[in-house]
Amino acid sequence: MRSGDLVRTRRGIYATRAAVEKAAVTPRLGHAFEVGSALLAVGPDAVASHHSAAILNGIELLRDPPKGQVSLTRGRAHDRHRYPGIVFHSGELPQSHVTKWRHIPVTTMLRTVVDLARTLPFMEGVVAADAALRTREITTFEFEPVLEACVGWPGVEQARAVVRFSDINAGSVLESCLRVFLRERGFTAPETQVTIITGRSSFTVDFLFREHWTIIEADGLLKYNEAKDLRRQFERDRLLRDAGYKVIHVTWDEVFRQPQVVIDRIKKAFAANNPF
Repeated sequence: MRSGDLVRTRRGIYATRAAVEKAAVTPRLGHAFEVGSALLAVGPDAVASHHSAAILNGIELLRDPPKGQVSLTRGRAHDRHRYPGIVFHSGELPQSHVTKWRHIPVTTMLRTVVDLARTLPFMEGVVAADAALRTREITTFEFEPVLEACVGWPGVEQARAVVRFSDINAGSVLESCLRVFLRERGFTAPETQVTIITGRSSFTVDFLFREHWTIIEADGLLKYNEAKDLRRQFERDRLLRDAGYKVIHVTWDEVFRQPQVVIDRIKKAFAANNPF
């Protein structure tokens, strides 16, 4: 092998430059490469879990881990200070809670969601649970055996609450966050992904407060890529308002930096007699 063909990935761990470049094609492959290097460094009894398992299982997160950081679970305590960039978790992992992604041992989607829901703030747990359900690979009913296996562990009751609150209809991370936002501020739970028929047209809206004839749309940054998208949204809102609905839009920035603006806008819509 020519000089320079090997790249050091961790202390004592090397890979070919071609393998490193191939792994850099997507964030998922890149993280899998980092996890693989970490597993080679710590030994065969560790399993990718928590944030790392979410990435490998294709579960969207509210916040990704710092670049180069991986999460592993071991069944017993070990010396941990020697492995920079690795976050260790201790916990029993029944064989049914472990699967593989491209030969990398990783907690199943169900176990991953439960672990995240136990250890992260409620909103972040809901984001992960909704995202997992959105893949259509699991259902809420399948969580119960995993939750039962974790009885007595820290955070398991919060994990149960997250699963109960999760919604397969959540269409995006922002929608998950907005549902939690509304819950925390005392609003009743809206209907999600509701199809409304207006004349010859039908539209699926993010949230509907049917009693108040109020629609809330969660607007992500990528929702309107071109001017034609804005025109289409304007026409859609006009038809919904003509049908008697009050339509409001909420952005990332408003949810996390201007929460009172969101609350006031919703309350104003609830109180209005006519669409605006």
